[in-house]
Amino acid sequence: MGWHYRKTLRVGPFRVNLSRHGVGHSFGNRRFQVTTTPDGRRHVSVRLPGGFHVGKTFGGHRRPYDRWRHY
Repeated sequence: MGWHYRKTLRVGPFRVNLSRHGVGHSFGNRRFQVTTTPDGRRHVSVRLPGGFHVGKTFGGHRRPYDRWRHY
């Protein structure tokens, strides 16, 4: 069984996300957000009125072993 940890520190529109994988950070508001993950990926998301959500991830590397991926 794995263990998880996540803690978010907020300072205005900035957030620092602490997890067992490392430190990530995000910037934005309710409608537009840019997130950088501990492994270097960047995720940009936009929330539109009516419940629509659009997101795109850029760059980074996968972890060497992904337990959800079947080889």
